[in-house]
Amino acid sequence: MDVHVWLAYLVTAIVFSLAPGSGTVNSISNGLAYGTRRSLGAIVGLQIGLAIHIVLVGAGIGALVAQSTTAFVAIKWIGAAYLVWLGVQKWRDSGQLQANTATEVSSGWLLLRKAIFINLTNPKSIVFLVALFPQFIDPMGDKWLQLLVLGITTIVVDGIVMFGYTSLAAQMGRFIRSERVMSRINKVFGSMFVGCGALLATAKA
Repeated sequence: MDVHVWLAYLVTAIVFSLAPGSGTVNSISNGLAYGTRRSLGAIVGLQIGLAIHIVLVGAGIGALVAQSTTAFVAIKWIGAAYLVWLGVQKWRDSGQLQANTATEVSSGWLLLRKAIFINLTNPKSIVFLVALFPQFIDPMGDKWLQLLVLGITTIVVDGIVMFGYTSLAAQMGRFIRSERVMSRINKVFGSMFVGCGALLATAKA
């Protein structure tokens, strides 16, 4: 893969990661509620979900999902329902700022699993990758090596962007000491999760 082609993809990947979506909302919400360190599992979870999408696209399954209305609709509604459920949970959150250290480890695993599912049930990622990858792959070159380079680039860029969102939110969280304010913020992000779910429900193959 030529350097100028990779640089063009790098810019595209950065724009893709910076664009607001369910992963962005999840990262900011976790940063505010748990801080950067405890949110690392969620960042990893988002990248695991993205990596699975990349593998599916590389294996050709992504193209099948993009072309199959039934498969797209099934994944779409599962993802939309999950995001709405997360939104409702955030709305019901009391806004408690102090974490219980006894549940810190299990909470980390819970955040990771939630993040994986958030990215895994977003069919727009598959459709985006299916449409994007062929534009940067040289058919005369090693297809798998190029997919590996593009995949690693996508994951690294998205991980850095999500870490940035999380860290920025965590810094903001340090200045928030009122549970009343935190409760209102939870409602805002709950509404954003529901909004992401509604947008996902309107996605078309």
